[in-house]
Amino acid sequence: MTDPRLGYPAPGDSPAGATGRSANSAMAGELLRRLAQLEVRVRDVVARRRASDPNPDDPHRGLYVTDERVDALIERPRVRVGDEPPDPLPPGALGDLARRFGLDGLDLDLLTLALAPDLDARFEPIYGYLNDDVTRRRATIGLALELCGRDPADHEARRRLVPSSQLVGRRLVVLEETDRPFLSRALRVPDTVTAWLLGDDLLEPELAEVALRAVTSPVDDVEEVKRAVTSGVRLLYVRETLESASWSWLASAFAELGMPVVGVDLRLAPPGTDPAELARVAARGADLCGGALLLAHIDEIGGRNVLDARVWTAMAEHTLVAATGVANWDATWSSRPPLLLAAPDLSASQRRIVWHDALDGGLDDEHWRAVAAFRLTPEQVELAARSAVQAGVAANRATEPSDLQRGARAQNAASLERLARRVEPRVGWGDLVVPPEVEIDLRSIVARLRQRSRVLGDWGVGGATAKSRGLTALFAGDSGTGKTLSAEVVSGELGLDLYVIDLSSVVDKYIGETEKNLDRIFTEAERVNGVLLFDEADAIFGKRSEVSDSKDRYANVEVAYLLQRMERFIGVAILTTNLRANVDDAFLRRIDVLVDFPIPDEVARKSLWDHQCASGLPLAADVDIEFLARSFRLTGGNIRNIVLAAAYLAADAGRAVEMVDLMRATAGEYRKLGRLLLESEFGKWHHHVAGASR
Repeated sequence: MTDPRLGYPAPGDSPAGATGRSANSAMAGELLRRLAQLEVRVRDVVARRRASDPNPDDPHRGLYVTDERVDALIERPRVRVGDEPPDPLPPGALGDLARRFGLDGLDLDLLTLALAPDLDARFEPIYGYLNDDVTRRRATIGLALELCGRDPADHEARRRLVPSSQLVGRRLVVLEETDRPFLSRALRVPDTVTAWLLGDDLLEPELAEVALRAVTSPVDDVEEVKRAVTSGVRLLYVRETLESASWSWLASAFAELGMPVVGVDLRLAPPGTDPAELARVAARGADLCGGALLLAHIDEIGGRNVLDARVWTAMAEHTLVAATGVANWDATWSSRPPLLLAAPDLSASQRRIVWHDALDGGLDDEHWRAVAAFRLTPEQVELAARSAVQAGVAANRATEPSDLQRGARAQNAASLERLARRVEPRVGWGDLVVPPEVEIDLRSIVARLRQRSRVLGDWGVGGATAKSRGLTALFAGDSGTGKTLSAEVVSGELGLDLYVIDLSSVVDKYIGETEKNLDRIFTEAERVNGVLLFDEADAIFGKRSEVSDSKDRYANVEVAYLLQRMERFIGVAILTTNLRANVDDAFLRRIDVLVDFPIPDEVARKSLWDHQCASGLPLAADVDIEFLARSFRLTGGNIRNIVLAAAYLAADAGRAVEMVDLMRATAGEYRKLGRLLLESEFGKWHHHVAGASR
């Protein structure tokens, strides 16, 4: 499934007709024949130099390279003109290079001159001799033109080695020592080009940190991309979503056309990287293998600096460029219009195939349920599966569903953590004490998130609107009734992280800043697999009011913006409120699931007391759970606080928790709630807490 190259295909692995590469021996033979021709030219230039040298007996000629040494090197050519190399095969490398880069005979001669020291060490001292500087062991522009029989002032010949030329501009030849005069600048062929000419396909070293992985996609419909490419389109822009497989979709289309892919994740470029140089190197790699240049996340660099985006799209002048991003195309990113495409979303069945292949067939129903709610690209699925398998191997066991969930969560970017507090759920249904109807509502949320790809994608229910792909739930009820805990349980059941929004990082006194903060949160949330939790949501989702001054007007603008942004939100958001009546009615229309959390009755309170006291807490014989549940009308949050406070009192006294500890802790909780300590509630324990009412 995986194509680890996304650089170049291995030798002999290219589809027929894709690159036209010959075997290594044929490529080497072709270059050696050219080197033999170069040797003849070198002899002629050396002879002319000596014939016109006023001091041919200068003992410092070439510093330590003597005439005798040069003669010996010249008189022992490795391949003579007309000799055939062993095991001859049809040549093709230089011919392919000339066709793909638009080179003519003079270009190939200059390339061979620059390449010679990398193929035959004898040319180093020879070039040092001809440069009259033994330290300069590569051909200079002046020497190259002389060996090609061109006058140094020939503007047509000089133009082949200027920065905008095919050789230099497309990085087949690199000019070194550019601070020297033009004719004194040295020529070097990059190692990648040399290796390609000899039959080896290597990933450009400059691309090692930004190389993009892609896997084959189960999406069958690639005809639109294929038609565009065969009709001559050079620039494509594919808008993607978190559920799409844009990279692998494009790579699959190019593979069917016999075109390898050089992929670059533009977000990964190290600080200080010259985008123009990196773009030329990447385009050179695509052109060498006769393939396409795939650019991921061009919208992110275009949003920061339009010129950086234009540098990359300019490669479409000679290279097939396919760019992807989540934003709409910005016309300023390129001087040429692209073909705009939308990447298809993977259906539930297709995503299951991706997981199945990534695990080499080791995906059963239980494993699939664990990851069904995650929206991952095929590339992320492969990384998540690899992480899960490694976890199982390290623990000396088979891969478990929880391993898959951890691997999937690891694919989330950390950008949202700068705007929210990430909580890794550690609770489950057994930790939740709520009425049956509340649990049914919560499980319906889990079902929506786990099955939304099947219902919306495979079955086509609900249309293709952005709203139908997201989910917003409102948890309403008094403080302590289990709203936040329920959000954590839902997240934990799905294996998703919970991101709790800190209202202090959202609300801003300056006009317009609150909207900007919320937009950043929603945008980042749509890029990760997680659940947003807006605790005390009525603070920002409150009702609009009558406009009596400018403050009211701007407050209403904030609410109106939130209404619009929630409509477009395609992620998962849970809002909690203690005061449902304070939430704007327009928000309620946009809520997919509304869950009311009632004050627990006596039966529920007994379950809560039992649950809080059952986790290894030592209890004295006088503790009466029935009395506690019957007498005190408290929420789960209150009961947790009471048990915790009583445990501290008992631990400090060095004994088990006694009923008096629970009574005193209950009195403290009553004080926080502003309630009276009535004897009718505390019964025989009232005298232990009576002083607390004063």
